[in-house]
Amino acid sequence: MTLTPAASADDIVAHLNTLRNEGNIAGMARFGIDTSTALGITTPQMQAIARQVGRSHERALDLWSTGLRDARMAAILTADPRQLTKQQVRTWSGEFNSWEVVDTAADLFTQTPFWQDLVAEFAADDREFVRRTAFAMIAGATVHNKQEPDETFIAYLPLIETHAGDPRNFVRKAVNWALRNIGKRNRFCHAPALALAENLAASSDRTARWIGKDAVRELTSDKLLARLKG
Repeated sequence: MTLTPAASADDIVAHLNTLRNEGNIAGMARFGIDTSTALGITTPQMQAIARQVGRSHERALDLWSTGLRDARMAAILTADPRQLTKQQVRTWSGEFNSWEVVDTAADLFTQTPFWQDLVAEFAADDREFVRRTAFAMIAGATVHNKQEPDETFIAYLPLIETHAGDPRNFVRKAVNWALRNIGKRNRFCHAPALALAENLAASSDRTARWIGKDAVRELTSDKLLARLKG
C-alpha cells in the first residue's frame, strides 16, 4: 500500500498495522526499546512512509495521541518544527518511554527556534527520558546545527559536568554522547571538551569516571585528531 499526503492519521495507523513484524519487536526489546505498543516497523520503512505522506503538523499531533510507538515515530518524522510549540514539546517529552523515541524527537526539537530554552529545563527534570532529551538535543544540534556558534556548545560543558554523576543508563549515555560530540565538532570545541573529559575521568564518582574515560578515549583517537588537523 502506498500512502499519499492526503492520508489521515487513521490511514497511517492502519498501514502500520499491516507491517507488524514480531521478529523486529523481539529485536527491539533486546536493544532496550519499550515494545509494549510497538509494531516492529523498521527505520527504512518509517522513513519511506514519512516521504510518502509528507509533513502535516495537525496529523502528527493526531498520530502522537494514539500512544502507539510506531505512530509516534511517524508523528516525529512528519511534524512541522515551525509549528511546534514549547508546550507541545514539553507534553511529548513527558510521555517518552524509550531512548530511540527520545533521540529521534531530539533532532526534531533542535529545528525549533526555542530549543536552547528547553535544554536546561529538561536537564533539571528528574525524569530519566526527559533528562536524556536535553543531552540528546545537545548531541544532535552539535552535528546538525551547522550555523550555531561554537560558543553555544562550549557553554553546555558545565551542564554536562553537573549531570555526569547521574547513574541511570539512558542519562549517562546521553551525557557522554553530548560531551563526545562537542569535542568532535572542531578544534575550537575539542580542547575544552577534552579538558572536561579528563577531569571527569579522574573523578571519584563511578559514573562520571566512566563518562570521562570513554570520552577521552574517543577524543584522543588518532583518527579524530587527524580529522581535526585537516
